[in-house]
Amino acid sequence: MTTSTTVNPLFIEQNSQTLAARYDALAKTYDQQSQDYVGREQTADLLMKYVDKQACILDAGCGTGLVGQYLNTKGFIGLEGLDISAGMLAEAEAKQCYQALSQQTLGEPLTFADNTFDAIICIGTFVRSHAPSRTLDEFIRITRSGGYILFTLRPEFYESSDFKEKITDLERQNQWKRVEITDPFPSVSTENVTVYIQIWVYQVE
Repeated sequence: MTTSTTVNPLFIEQNSQTLAARYDALAKTYDQQSQDYVGREQTADLLMKYVDKQACILDAGCGTGLVGQYLNTKGFIGLEGLDISAGMLAEAEAKQCYQALSQQTLGEPLTFADNTFDAIICIGTFVRSHAPSRTLDEFIRITRSGGYILFTLRPEFYESSDFKEKITDLERQNQWKRVEITDPFPSVSTENVTVYIQIWVYQVE
């Protein structure tokens, strides 16, 4: 979530403990630092096309809970969140918009039972040195048949990483079907934007 040309320490190679610690350090100021990021609202608005307000929704990589807060203002109450960072989760808990929060690492087995959620929303998490493409297998496992998975990707990262192959393989295996992909749009609402993202929408078979 940066437009800077310098290397953001969040996106360098690191283990999950280091990544969590870096987000812990950012937790208190994260909302202010990311206030220009528009991917949250656009993805949440797209989610509203596909699920009703009674849906059980997982906010995967929920951070400080800004997505949950936004959805809650729209009448969505069945929200759960997970994040790698205890500090970020503390900020999310303070917003009082989630039914449950848990500290988990995307890319590892998740604690949820099969077919738990009507939808999963994952924003700004499939980026370099964060959640790997194998996360999608777990998302499909814990989403009910007919449920939706929405996530953001930078177009250049989609092309250069293994996400392209993983997403295609899951389609070929009839694990899910593509519903919608947005055109690339600026990730922040400021001038001189250098980072674009797309929203991907899949329905679990």
